[in-house]
Amino acid sequence: MSKFIKAIFVLASFFSFSVLAEISIIVHPSNAASVSSDDVSRIFLGKKKSFSDGNTVVPINLKEGSDTRETFNSTVLNKNSSQLKAYWSKLVFTGKGAPPKEVASAAEMLKLIANNPNMIGYLDSSAVDASVKVVAKY
Repeated sequence: MSKFIKAIFVLASFFSFSVLAEISIIVHPSNAASVSSDDVSRIFLGKKKSFSDGNTVVPINLKEGSDTRETFNSTVLNKNSSQLKAYWSKLVFTGKGAPPKEVASAAEMLKLIANNPNMIGYLDSSAVDASVKVVAKY
C-alpha cells in the first residue's frame, strides 16, 4: 500500500470517529436551570457567569489535547485550540477573565460535576452515567 493511500486511510478513520462522537453537556442532577446552546458557548467563553436560575456557574474543561475537548471546541464554541489560546491569553492579559479549570479525565469530570451543583462540563456521550444530568447534546 502506498504512503498516500495509508495517509488517506488514517485521515478517513480519524474523521469518521470525530463525526460520530456525540458531546453531552452535563450538570449536577439537582440543577434545574435551563441551558441553551448559546448559554453553553457563553459560559465556556467566560461571557456568562450564572445559570438561568441565578446561581453561579463554574465551567470545567477536559485537558488540552483530548479528542473530546477538540470536538467540543469546534462543535460548540466554533473555535480551534489556537483560537481559544489567543482568546484566553488576551482576556487573562487584560484582567478580564480566566479560562475554565481543567480536569485530566472523563472520570474526574464525572466525579467533580456529580459533587458540585454549580459546575458544568462536557463528555463524550458514551462516558456519561446516572451521577450527572445531561442538559444538551451536540
